[in-house]
Amino acid sequence: MQFSKRQKKIVEIVKKNQPITSEQIAESLHLTRATLRADLALLTMVGILDARPKVGYFYTGNSIQTFIGDYLHKIKVEDTKSFPVIVSEETTIYDAIVTLFLEDVGTLFVQNKDKYLSGVVSRKDLLKIVVGNQDIHKIPVGMIMTRMPNIVFVHDKDSIYDAALEIMEHEIDSVPVVESIKDQHGEVQYKITGRISKTNITKVFVEIGKE
Repeated sequence: MQFSKRQKKIVEIVKKNQPITSEQIAESLHLTRATLRADLALLTMVGILDARPKVGYFYTGNSIQTFIGDYLHKIKVEDTKSFPVIVSEETTIYDAIVTLFLEDVGTLFVQNKDKYLSGVVSRKDLLKIVVGNQDIHKIPVGMIMTRMPNIVFVHDKDSIYDAALEIMEHEIDSVPVVESIKDQHGEVQYKITGRISKTNITKVFVEIGKE
């Protein structure tokens, strides 16, 4: 959500003069109460201002930045994730590179024969092996991938903010979205259900700007 200049001005007026009535705010802006009604209703609804009958408006201490932060915490990974690009542990380095470019992604997720997440291979991992003059037609990605438990992942019910933190803190371009499942031995495994990338997160901010 993008706040207008007038709405930002209203917040500043309330900060400096609280408690202040709608009539006084309108007078400060040289506008009518009716003109400001929608602005005041919005600022009150999102929790930036608080209205008390016969007293006036107060600033709650929540900034517009706080509102955006709260908004990001409410958006779930399941609402923004994209389709994962998955290869098997036996996929050759050559085929992995082809898949990477055809799918236009920076990271491939690797699953084992039981279809559970077992590794992650990045563009950088593939570049290293190519520069090393290895036979990329014979070496499987299982030989070079990052393995569990050193894989960062998120779940559907995590927030997009949590996913963004993981991407920033680990300096990666995407994380797998997984569903935790207990296998026949009672051990927790992870089924790949999606992908959250820097692009997904950027799209969220673009949508916020449109509102």
